Amino acid sequence: MASEVKVPTLGESVTEATIGEWLKKPGEAVALDEPIASLETDKVAVEVPAPIAGTMGAYKAEVGDTVEVGAVIATIEEGQAQAGPENTRPRGGEEPAASESEKEIEALPAEEPFDGGATLSPAVRRAVLEHGVDPTTIKGTGKDGRLTKEDVLAAAKAKKDGPAPSTSAPAPAPAAAPAPAAKGERREERVRMTRLRQTIAKRLKGAQEEAALLTTFNDVDMSAVIEARAAYKDVFAKKHNIKLGFMSFFAKASCLALKDVPSVNAKIEGDEIVYHDYVDLSVAVSAPNGLVVPVVRSVDQMSFAEIELAIAEYGQKAKDGTLTMADMAGGTFTISNGGVFGSLMSTPIINPPQSAVLGLHRIEDRPVAVNGQVVIKPMMYIALSYDHRIIDGREAVTALKIIKEAIEDPMRMLIDL
Repeated sequence: MASEVKVPTLGESVTEATIGEWLKKPGEAVALDEPIASLETDKVAVEVPAPIAGTMGAYKAEVGDTVEVGAVIATIEEGQAQAGPENTRPRGGEEPAASESEKEIEALPAEEPFDGGATLSPAVRRAVLEHGVDPTTIKGTGKDGRLTKEDVLAAAKAKKDGPAPSTSAPAPAPAAAPAPAAKGERREERVRMTRLRQTIAKRLKGAQEEAALLTTFNDVDMSAVIEARAAYKDVFAKKHNIKLGFMSFFAKASCLALKDVPSVNAKIEGDEIVYHDYVDLSVAVSAPNGLVVPVVRSVDQMSFAEIELAIAEYGQKAKDGTLTMADMAGGTFTISNGGVFGSLMSTPIINPPQSAVLGLHRIEDRPVAVNGQVVIKPMMYIALSYDHRIIDGREAVTALKIIKEAIEDPMRMLIDL
């Protein structure tokens, strides 16, 4: 008897997704709740679990197809198929103990960017990390040249086995490499935009068209924060098992500013302005599929360590492709750190329906005047983009000035100034 596999509920207001990859082939053994497909939604990649144990049946949709919530995308036949080495699982629902490689994957630093920037499904990302292969060196066999889990496993096997031993039979001729482009030849490549990239494009364009965007700038002397980190980073890491970063300082400083200038933490709904007495901080994180913005809830009530731990957890989830719709729902204010990529200055775009976003940039030594003397200081440009419909220029400048003063004198964050 066949059981239908349907598109699961994807989150509030999300009604459809795109088939990103099939993780099981027809005829393969499938365990209960084992991922069989990866779906791309507007915000995250979602794995579809098997509703029963059995044998993978026929596909009802192909990679690249758009499917609605509740639609049937495949069938699973009850009964057990002949299990190969890749689809054998322990009986009784017990999972094997984590291998050393899995433990290493869990311990990877959240701030380490995924190499290559390719669009990879969660299953492919896990396989790449587990087997330690470079995805940029593997030719994808999926739709539009995408990597599949089988591509990664084949590359890992080839890497492990090394050159095949010589035999009396002649070795097959290697596949011909694509001819290099002739001098002066110009080529083009067309790659369909992922659903996430399409959504990013629509939201950013929509923000520009609807909001009255304006950006105000300031610069910050980072000396005090750098000295504080240097003095306490070791004891902080030992006590809290997390590094003390710059983001927690700017999160705390932003909370002071949003408390004193509530319109920067507000939003427009119809003909009303909604003010929040809490701060749900959206933190822009670079993920393999594009920019994602998970939300740290009630950041105004959190300690420095709690903020760093929450951001590190989201960074790891973004890298692994395990962020959920709930992780990114809401948010009252955003911080985007372009400085990690070397940006000197930018005009960030707000994240609707929010009304403001703080942009951070790289720190560099610059000559500044202090008490009539020119000295070298570690300086950072900061930018606040805001919706001029509800935030006046005076309020935006005041909020950014409060952030600047708190960073230059961190004691203000301790005594609520």
